[in-house]
Amino acid sequence: MSVVPSAESSVPRVRRARLVFGACAVALVVGWIGSLAGVLWHAARDRAAPADAIVVLGAAHYLGRPSPVLRARLDQAAALHARGVAPLVVLTGGTAPGDTTSEAAAGFAYLRRRGIPPEALLMEQAGRTTSESLEAVRVLLSDRGVSRVVLVSDPFHLLRARLVAWRFGLHAVTSPARSEEATLGALVRRHPVYLLSESVKAPIAWLTGR
Repeated sequence: MSVVPSAESSVPRVRRARLVFGACAVALVVGWIGSLAGVLWHAARDRAAPADAIVVLGAAHYLGRPSPVLRARLDQAAALHARGVAPLVVLTGGTAPGDTTSEAAAGFAYLRRRGIPPEALLMEQAGRTTSESLEAVRVLLSDRGVSRVVLVSDPFHLLRARLVAWRFGLHAVTSPARSEEATLGALVRRHPVYLLSESVKAPIAWLTGR
């Protein structure tokens, strides 16, 4: 004959379930706070150091004319190249639907106008996401036997980009692209949704490389 559990015997199970749920919730919150802090830390600091290549993450352009976001990244890469941080600049980004020019090609043309010689520029024109671009960059640079890179992108994007690069075996440091007057506080006020989005995406990138 089966025994029906009493109400008293089910209480410990409910308590254990609540404890497990509470512990998971606390872990998620603590992890998210750590990710948010990491996004802000990378956004606030230029960690550029001597490397094999400067990698510019792609962004939108208008008929080959870089958008303000892409132009800021390209200008930062040009400044790093002028400082002698790395001999190569890798432009990334494929062709968006409806475009005839890739993001990488738009960046290549812009940096040529800035005076960087063509032999110092490489293009990765297949990637449409951070992961796809960095995986292709890894292949491109491994053919040259190098792996030390400086990643250039929006400040809040850099933690995730660095984690993805690490998953692909690239030894990456970061250099945020932003105007001198754009303080970290101003960026947080202007782009709170972007900040929160990257603070969620970064742990996912750590786990999956995507």
